Amino acid sequence: MNQFILFLIGIALLWVGAVLGYYARQSILRKRKGSIEAKLQKKISQTKVEAEEILEKTREKAKEVVAAAQKDSDERRNQILKTERILLKREHTLDEKISLFEDKEKEFKEKVGQLKKVKEGVLELEEKAKSELEKISGLSKEEAKKKLLESVEKEHQKEILERMQKLNNVGEERLEKRAKEIITQAIQKYGLSQAQEITTTTLALPSDEVKGRIIGKEGRNIKVFEKLTGVEVIVDDTPEAVIISGFSPIRRQIAKVALEKLVQDGRIQPARIEEVVSSAKEQIAEQIKEAGEKAVYETGILDLHPKLVHLLGRLYFRTSYGQNVLLHSIEVSHLASALAEELKVDVEVARRAGLLHDIGKAVDQQIQGSHVDIGIKILERFDEKEEVINAMKAHHDEYPAESIEAILVKTADAISGARPGARKDSLENYLKRLKELEDIALSFPGVNRAYAIQAGREIRVFVEPEQIDDLEAYKLAKDIASRIQEELNYPGEIKVNVIRETRVVEYAR
Repeated sequence: MNQFILFLIGIALLWVGAVLGYYARQSILRKRKGSIEAKLQKKISQTKVEAEEILEKTREKAKEVVAAAQKDSDERRNQILKTERILLKREHTLDEKISLFEDKEKEFKEKVGQLKKVKEGVLELEEKAKSELEKISGLSKEEAKKKLLESVEKEHQKEILERMQKLNNVGEERLEKRAKEIITQAIQKYGLSQAQEITTTTLALPSDEVKGRIIGKEGRNIKVFEKLTGVEVIVDDTPEAVIISGFSPIRRQIAKVALEKLVQDGRIQPARIEEVVSSAKEQIAEQIKEAGEKAVYETGILDLHPKLVHLLGRLYFRTSYGQNVLLHSIEVSHLASALAEELKVDVEVARRAGLLHDIGKAVDQQIQGSHVDIGIKILERFDEKEEVINAMKAHHDEYPAESIEAILVKTADAISGARPGARKDSLENYLKRLKELEDIALSFPGVNRAYAIQAGREIRVFVEPEQIDDLEAYKLAKDIASRIQEELNYPGEIKVNVIRETRVVEYAR
């Protein structure tokens, strides 16, 4: 019982302690809360004060900015007003000048109109004066002019002729001197040391026994050889030699190379002949290619069509009077370009036309016509420039020279072919051929004189004008050309130039 009472008392005391503790805790919390709220209130008050200060400073700053902007705006407004006043003043001045100009223009037009009227009046008076003079003199304007010129010419004829002769002589001397200087400089720039390589048709043999092996049993070796090469092999009594005959220099060279290999090898029979000829063709083709490429490289013309380069290479095996045609073409190219450089004309056209001027000779045995006409067709086919074609086609006077470059190519061709040592020809045969040409021309009636020129490539025939008229001159040229073809053997072409002229001579005493 006592323990129960003590238990109740303990519970009561515990409850009382809990209540007291609760109220004590609430009291402490209220104190703390009041302290925090006070701090917050103080902080808020301070913040309001600082905010008021900031706002006050901002208002002052805004007033300063507004004042500065207002001042700047006033200054700009004043500047704009000042500019407007200047523009107005200038516009007024410009209006005054325009008005003045319009007045002057109007005045000028009036003066021009008056001047036209005065001019018309002067022309009218001039025409009237001419008419009066023609009536008085009985001569028209042209007749009077003609009479005056005739009178002056008659009075001063001797002085005029002397002056013309003097000018002519001085001009010829000056031009001849300048021409010599230009040609000398061109030749000096290109002093070619040229070794002649003449294609021969005679092949030396080690012994006459080889001839029988070349012919073969029943002639089968020589028949196969001739069939494959397209040439004729002449085996005659000439000791230790055979002759290769054919119109194509390329075929002759292939046959020569092949026959040399066969003789050196010693095995001469149809199968071996076919093999060696095929090898020789490849060898010559390679030589042709290399020769053409070397020519264009040496002359600096690197944009030629490959087939034109090949045709140039074929000229390596072509000769004219012993002069290698490819080396001659290279020389003409250099000479023509040097002359063109001296005369300040198109160097490229002269160089190109010089190199290609004899391109027709590469195929002239295969195509009918002169090498000039063949060359024109070849260059047109490969789209060469018209300037180049015109420059190359006049080098033998078959076509007129249409440009300075054409004359330079013709001159370079003459220099290359006519200089000492350039061409080899038997002097006896050369003189004989020229004499035969002149004799044929002189054998026709009405011929006064005949001269073989251009190394025998042209015959100039002078006829008596009283015996040969123009129509007969045409017929005479044709007859002489036909007779030359029938009686003479000559390389290339021979130009027959019949000249008929009448000279009237009068003496002033």
